[in-house]
Amino acid sequence: MTWHPALSRGVVLRHDRVRDTDLLLLPERVVVLRGSAGPVLRLCDGTRGVEDIVGELDGRYPGAPVAAEVPDFLAALRKEGWLT
Repeated sequence: MTWHPALSRGVVLRHDRVRDTDLLLLPERVVVLRGSAGPVLRLCDGTRGVEDIVGELDGRYPGAPVAAEVPDFLAALRKEGWLT
């Protein structure tokens, strides 16, 4: 079965305009996202599978190691409980 990542309940992705960075707002915690983490997580809406996310990002960032890094990044966030 294909995993369709989505933010877990209680986890909110926000852009902080003052710092010009993306944040993950968790209960009693804020995680500052670096690099392309925010754009990757914006694609995690529960409708796209990991392969679809990788394909879309590969089109946006040609030559970047998307296929090698994004699945591991998403799996790490799932292990943290931030993605379902």
